[in-house]
Amino acid sequence: MDKKGILIIGAGGVSRVATVKCAMNIDTFEKITLASRTLSKCEAIAEDIKKNQKVDIDVAQVDADSVEELVSLIKKVNPKVVLNVALPYQDLTIMDACSKCKVDYVDTANYEHPDVAKFEYKEQWARDNQFKEAGIMGLLGSGFDPGVTGVFCAYAQQNLFDEIHYIDIMDCNAGDHGYAFATNFNPEINLREVSANGRYWENGQWIETKPLEIKVEHDYPEVGVKPSYLLYHEELESLSKNIKGLKRIRFFMTFGDSYIQHMNCLQNVGMLGIEPVMHKGVEIIPIEFLTTLLPDPASLGQRTVGKTNIGCIIEGIKDGKKKKVYIYNVCDHQECFKETGAQAVSYTTGVPAMIGSKMLYKGIWKGKGVFNIEEFEAKPFMDELMTQGLPWKILELE
Repeated sequence: MDKKGILIIGAGGVSRVATVKCAMNIDTFEKITLASRTLSKCEAIAEDIKKNQKVDIDVAQVDADSVEELVSLIKKVNPKVVLNVALPYQDLTIMDACSKCKVDYVDTANYEHPDVAKFEYKEQWARDNQFKEAGIMGLLGSGFDPGVTGVFCAYAQQNLFDEIHYIDIMDCNAGDHGYAFATNFNPEINLREVSANGRYWENGQWIETKPLEIKVEHDYPEVGVKPSYLLYHEELESLSKNIKGLKRIRFFMTFGDSYIQHMNCLQNVGMLGIEPVMHKGVEIIPIEFLTTLLPDPASLGQRTVGKTNIGCIIEGIKDGKKKKVYIYNVCDHQECFKETGAQAVSYTTGVPAMIGSKMLYKGIWKGKGVFNIEEFEAKPFMDELMTQGLPWKILELE
């Protein structure tokens, strides 16, 4: 029987956006199945989609840590594409299930080991031959960063420059949710990412910095000047390999003073620890316990106001002359919530997740093996961004 439809795994804020957007593009995806460990979350999303988009979707329960359960579900649903918007800890099990079932795979973030505060593409790239032998394609990092930022860089390489020398990825969330402290996506992933050492790539080498050691004041269009801190982010690993002639690539993200003060305090008292500790005879992992105390990121949408601005400052040579551009998108939290029931951080990841899935589903992007998003022709994806809710602009800089 021919494969049909999309299977979406995960039921958080990003999944809500991706599933709503797939429903808005039901003419492409034909059939949608949403699966998660917590069936009630899938049912709530399905109910909202039925009410707002007038589209029926199927729901299912699955443990994404179990290859066996995933294989059973994939065989039952028989989808054309599996979209992974679960936790990055589960990337490898979902990839292995897809290769066993010979189904194309899309995700938004690279693999993280639950017991090691480190993320890299190594183990996902190692599945390239496995995917080739299965005759399927894996698209890695189809969120915003990674994701759209990679597409922006590819578009610049393919259309705007003869040589690209410098890239700065700038990520600003100027939204206000009203809480003293909360994270805009999974607290465990967010806090591990921000509290880790910074790292950037220059002249073929990785240069490591202390956490939040490097700070710049950057003027974000339509948002204003915000303090921005150098972090390591996963797209640096693939872009440093795939953008030819590159001399340096860095990643910056905005944080307010209150966020940093709270995070430093939590780290100083051990609440960001990933090793088990004994508490009254019960073994707990501090950062997992902290996650239960913090507001659920999926609940922030209704109360978050303000905008995001994410983009790339790209510098290089065109026709023998120096050229510098700023490609970016601005999103309004409340507008995103009105459309999908989620705030802009989930929106900017969920929409590209749908678009990447659409590229594979329609055969616009083809291949056998495992690929990063910047390895394909950028224009079809860029065109979709304009019509799916993430319009971009290009500024020529001095």
